[in-house]
Amino acid sequence: MDGKIGFIGLGNMATAIMGGLLAKKMAKPECIIGYDKFETAAKKAVENYNITTVINEKAVAEAVDVLFLAVKPNVLPEVLKKIGPYVDKKTVIISIAAGKSLAFLEEGLGRKDLKIVRTMPNTPALVLEGCTGVCVNDNVTEEETKEVLELLGAFGRASLLPEKLMDVVVGISGSSPAYVFMFIEAMADAAVAAGMPRAQAYEFSAQAVLGSAKLLLETGKHPGELKDMVCSPGGTTIQAVKVLEEMGFRAAVMDAVEACIEKSKNI
Repeated sequence: MDGKIGFIGLGNMATAIMGGLLAKKMAKPECIIGYDKFETAAKKAVENYNITTVINEKAVAEAVDVLFLAVKPNVLPEVLKKIGPYVDKKTVIISIAAGKSLAFLEEGLGRKDLKIVRTMPNTPALVLEGCTGVCVNDNVTEEETKEVLELLGAFGRASLLPEKLMDVVVGISGSSPAYVFMFIEAMADAAVAAGMPRAQAYEFSAQAVLGSAKLLLETGKHPGELKDMVCSPGGTTIQAVKVLEEMGFRAAVMDAVEACIEKSKNI
């Protein structure tokens, strides 16, 4: 998108997005404006990305063409109230707050004429490997939606979906890095128990997960097919798979994701 890009909130996720935009040359530092109530966060953003910071939320809202709301969900209502009267109806507002619907955002802004995008990114955005679910209100045009997806693609993958599936995004993507980290830690613990140094065990475990995910995405093969490629007849892998099946590995993962989705629906 051409024009100014604003951030209200300059924490980890905001700076990850900012870093992606700058790294992919989708924005220049002089085109980015930000505000954070914590002076240390604002100072860090200026030092790391050479952006411009302003005195309050209103100053950001009035100055930009794309506005990222990168604050915690509990802070969001206060921010919406402050900026609602000052946002131009041509500005595209992008919220990254978990569990806050398009209707909630419209009500908080006190206006029905604004272009609003609801997103659910995840923490791998910090290393430009995020996965972001996206839904838009009726005021956002098809062309604007395409441009938003390009912006969000600067720090990973971004996919458009109906709002009713945003809680599913929380379970399968937003929260799932925690499950993956637990899996990596468990594999590393087993390796340490077998004599491997801890740092090396984390490296092997993490790289195996990274490589496996990349193999799936780049080949487009079904995960079951890729699993079968590793499971030689009478080999070591099929014995590990057998134990995982006996312990209810798949069911445990499914139950965990379902619990996360239900919690998201009731926030």
